Amino acid sequence: MKYNKIIPARFVSRPNRFVANVKIDGTETAVHVKNTGRCRELLLPDSVVYLEDLTENPGNRKLMYDLIAVEKENLLINMDSQAPNKVVREALEKGIIRLKYMGDLTLICPEKTYGKSRFDFYVEDESGQKGFIEVKGVTLENNRIAAFPDAPTERGVKHINELIMAKNSGYNAYIIFVLQMSGMKYLVPNDATHKSFGDALRLANSCGVNVLAYECAVTPDSLEITGEIAVKLD
Repeated sequence: MKYNKIIPARFVSRPNRFVANVKIDGTETAVHVKNTGRCRELLLPDSVVYLEDLTENPGNRKLMYDLIAVEKENLLINMDSQAPNKVVREALEKGIIRLKYMGDLTLICPEKTYGKSRFDFYVEDESGQKGFIEVKGVTLENNRIAAFPDAPTERGVKHINELIMAKNSGYNAYIIFVLQMSGMKYLVPNDATHKSFGDALRLANSCGVNVLAYECAVTPDSLEITGEIAVKLD
């Protein structure tokens, strides 16, 4: 996926989860943050961030810029929470992601409800096989080991349990972690932050839910899935 007009800035502060203050060419400006997570390890004072400049087509917006990426040491991390679903769809359509137990997809339907959850995608293949996909964006890493979640997520646990139910009802079920960065060794559940999520993920894996992780090539103005990496659940 590509963004339109990208400019660099320096992070100053984050008064709330939707808004950050940054400096553009030395002038402090409020911008929209496209990630409501904590991101405390990313948004550090004076860190380089990248903004999508929407001043030429503002519509009804109050803030003219979206914060979409940040530099962390020698890593560039995309932190747009809407991006993972977009790149997964692109990768499914291009055949970069091939779903185990399913052939060529004939239907990719976003935001499909099953039980009490709304999954990111419902898919069907040429032979009539059906499946649900839940996508999780990953921005947390330590020593090139990616981890999820970066904050407790009861909603994430609920989605996993519903995926297990879907699997038990005859659907194929997939959790796809999108690493919004490159160069990671593998992905682990962040038990230190939310062990219940890790436990649910391990249970899902034992029940036949496919737990997958893909890393991305990241530039200031683009994000693209490049390949699968290992998930370590032990």
